[in-house]
Amino acid sequence: MNLKYFITGIGTEVGKTIAAAIVTEALEADYWKPIQAGDLEKSDTHKIKSLISNKKTVFHENAYALKTPMSPHAAAVIDNVKIRVSEIEEPGTKNHLVIEGAGGLLVPLNEVETIADLIQRDHRVILVSRHYLGSINHTLLTIEALRARDLNCFGIIFSGEEHPSSEKIIAEMSGVEILGRIDQEPYFDRNVILEYAEKFRNKLTENED
Repeated sequence: MNLKYFITGIGTEVGKTIAAAIVTEALEADYWKPIQAGDLEKSDTHKIKSLISNKKTVFHENAYALKTPMSPHAAAVIDNVKIRVSEIEEPGTKNHLVIEGAGGLLVPLNEVETIADLIQRDHRVILVSRHYLGSINHTLLTIEALRARDLNCFGIIFSGEEHPSSEKIIAEMSGVEILGRIDQEPYFDRNVILEYAEKFRNKLTENED
């Protein structure tokens, strides 16, 4: 069975792309970033490519590649394009697929649609949470938003410095499975990503059938 994972975060700069690289490597899955805003020469797709060791992963083109590093709705205005979720076609593949969002769940794409509107019922949503003042609230609010949309919050990955009390209360109050944590490493390269991929693989493929 081919699985689809949607990687979202509780905000920006929480470690979503590193988590996406680990999940992609663990499953030797295809990777797709539907909307890239800014850094087109050093995009998240470029970063993932540099961190993946396996030869099976296919990297699919962005549906929208926007020039300005801003919220997609604003970057689209500058580029004189209109983002429409109905026009974003998920790439066809016979492999597992990892989809990376942009920023958090309610980042606007236009006047009425957000990143959440990209998520389908068959996606396993992985939420990346990183400790900072307010992160418990942001994590629990994101989980509530997913549940309100009847979306599958498959699990949480904690990223960065460990904060046991925050992680414990998030697990207890959300009831969402903790898939693991990505520590604050001095650097991430292909070997480090491989090590984490080994740790995460079993959790990611639970209930595959």
